[in-house]
Amino acid sequence: MTIKCAIPGKNEVRMIQSRRLLILLILGVASLVSNGQSAPNNRLLIPQEPSPNLGKLKTWLIAYHNCTGNHGCYTSDLDRQSNLAIAILRRRTAIAKPGEKLALVLDIDETALSNWDEEMQDDFGYIAKDWNDWVDRKQATAVAGTLRLYKEAVAHGVSVFFITGRGESQLDATTDNLKSGGYDRWAGLALRGPHPKEQSTTEYKSGERKKMVDAGYHIILNVGDQLSDLNGNPQAERSVKLPNPFYYIP
Repeated sequence: MTIKCAIPGKNEVRMIQSRRLLILLILGVASLVSNGQSAPNNRLLIPQEPSPNLGKLKTWLIAYHNCTGNHGCYTSDLDRQSNLAIAILRRRTAIAKPGEKLALVLDIDETALSNWDEEMQDDFGYIAKDWNDWVDRKQATAVAGTLRLYKEAVAHGVSVFFITGRGESQLDATTDNLKSGGYDRWAGLALRGPHPKEQSTTEYKSGERKKMVDAGYHIILNVGDQLSDLNGNPQAERSVKLPNPFYYIP
């Protein structure tokens, strides 16, 4: 007996191949959907942008500040850095020499005091009039971790110096706001006076630190939210940067 095998023709082969392709496509789309992705849209042409969308970044920053979602927690990060600074201060004061003049340097904005309400008011922008009005209202709240560091310094006999980029005309408002926030004494408070346009923040702040060193102080710790608070010479024995993704001061 001769057994004949049916061999599919070209059209049947094409039909089988088309069915297989359709099955693979359905399985691929199902896989995308199951992974929370949408199927590719060949009609949508998306450009390669150099950075994330600004609106999304602002949403992420608010979530980070409020410790919501999956964008980290600003409060926890502040506390972690403040605890490091407190540990450094305790170790250094434990080996202080008799008569040694130890100093702690603190920045003010987003270091000693928080201006979050003003940042929200101006949508992370800087409007000079709004900022000056905010300073005059003296409503900035103390950064909890920095206040703990400040109290440790006072308890260990370390002199505290504030160096801020706020203008000299804001001396009274700044003094009142620091005191209402719990910073009730200090050895020095430097505000920025008239200066050449080309003078950087680093030059100004390191210049103020030099005055302290010239007066015989050993700056054991410098804390700020910008690298420009910490860079330049003379430097502190140790410097601690607090998190601040909300604005940048070169």
